[in-house]
Amino acid sequence: MNPPLSRTSAEAHLYMDLHACSCGSTRFPRHSAVVALADGDLASRYTGACEGCGEEREFVFRLPATPGSTSGGFRYGGDGPSQLLDPGEWLLVADAYAGSVPAESAGEAGQRAHAALTRAVAALDEVGKFAPDGGGEIPSSAFVSDRGRQLHQREPGRFRRDRLAAVRGSYAELLARLG
Repeated sequence: MNPPLSRTSAEAHLYMDLHACSCGSTRFPRHSAVVALADGDLASRYTGACEGCGEEREFVFRLPATPGSTSGGFRYGGDGPSQLLDPGEWLLVADAYAGSVPAESAGEAGQRAHAALTRAVAALDEVGKFAPDGGGEIPSSAFVSDRGRQLHQREPGRFRRDRLAAVRGSYAELLARLG
């Protein structure tokens, strides 16, 4: 077994949130442990019973050889593209977070809006990591999930570098206004 690399715990939890149990539920109490793999590398192992059906769930993610920097704000990963989610899945995550921001964002709603937009920007940054240096758009070979391929087929223009930058800029501007 060669588990996929999870660059951060935020990325691992997002992956688990996106991969439902066979009953359709994504919720389960996540007990985590660091375990040694057969090759000597370390991994995070998450286990727990599905809240929907009681089925035991388990996810194992290889840990990076060197921990990433925690400076610079919220990030899902390092400089390279994700091995867990493809660019289409990342864009769907960004859409979901941005779509959850209420029109009126005062007080507690403003704090939730700030958190959601921070994650939307971070997810858009992940999409961009799949674009080749100097490339104007993300290649179709980067889309490996059904969800990602379907979004790319429906809306390929959303994966152009200039369009991604424009959307990210809009989200960042809203985030700055929230303070």
